[in-house]
Amino acid sequence: MMRATVEQFEEAKSRMSSLKQDPGNDVKLKIYALFKQSTLGPCTTPRPGMLDFINKAKWDAWKALGETPQEDARQQYCDLIGSLVSAEGGSVAAKPSGSASAQYETLLVTTEDKITTIKLNRPAKKNAITTVMYDEIVTALEQAGKDNSVLTVFTGAGDFYCSGNDLTNFTKIPDGGVELMAKQAGELLRKYVKAYIDFPKPLVAVVNGPAVGISVTALGLFDLVYATERATFHTPFSQLGQSAEGCSSYTFPKIMGNAKASEMLLFNKKLTAAQACDFGLVTEVFPDSSFNSEVWTRLKSYAALPPNSLALSKQLIRSTERERLHAVNDAEVELLVERWTSDECFTAIMNFFQSKAKL
Repeated sequence: MMRATVEQFEEAKSRMSSLKQDPGNDVKLKIYALFKQSTLGPCTTPRPGMLDFINKAKWDAWKALGETPQEDARQQYCDLIGSLVSAEGGSVAAKPSGSASAQYETLLVTTEDKITTIKLNRPAKKNAITTVMYDEIVTALEQAGKDNSVLTVFTGAGDFYCSGNDLTNFTKIPDGGVELMAKQAGELLRKYVKAYIDFPKPLVAVVNGPAVGISVTALGLFDLVYATERATFHTPFSQLGQSAEGCSSYTFPKIMGNAKASEMLLFNKKLTAAQACDFGLVTEVFPDSSFNSEVWTRLKSYAALPPNSLALSKQLIRSTERERLHAVNDAEVELLVERWTSDECFTAIMNFFQSKAKL
């Protein structure tokens, strides 16, 4: 029995030594401690046993924060996450020469064969949308609406279409506090969705991989949605303490019915490409091996159609819904601003980051 105890002690000591030697674990412990302090307050739990080295290290890190106020711990947590993201470096791919626009940091925008393509270009981040990207997409849509192209196409660089909001957007709290951050984010989202509602030409999504969040909900405002068979569609709003956006609270029930829309928007159901097509969110699904060749052959043929006829017909279809869509957008933004300032939302987002920093 004594030998087993000694062996257990030596094994635990070895694990503790490894824990201390990895500098990355210091950061993980800090994240853990700040998360606990910001959500539960000062540490009042009993100290773990002598041989429970990992939980003891976590307890020590939390206990070291003493009486730090929860609001201060929350700000320190946000600052730490933000600094880690900054230190990770840029993830914007180099822009090719030729007709690609040089004015964008997060997009590749090209016009060829009467088709303007807006490509989300943060492949290392699964094309997660930052505040900069939101602004750039609005600008790109405004320019595409006025150029001489017939169609505008959205797609993503790399294996993902878009992984939704870059959640580090929620760690950049300005001097005015969470309320100001939420108000600014709400106005940006309102402007972003409005750009889709008012876009005057046919708008096509070429979904080249998984899509999450706002990149899914906005699909209800597109005229065509083509997807590769490996695409998935996920709106995990309630998991993050948030609510629907992109006019999806109106477009999804209209497209797929209340029950299916609720599965997605309330209960976070992830759809396969085939399911999304069956529900009416996706126009057509293509084999991954021939996805680009089949889709782009078709799009080039569409771009050869009379441009004014296409644009005016698109505007006629949208005119019956435009005012309703703007009202829905306003209502969704108002609710989201409230959500973003809630403890429930902040805790859910911190839980997300905490799950990625497990020891």
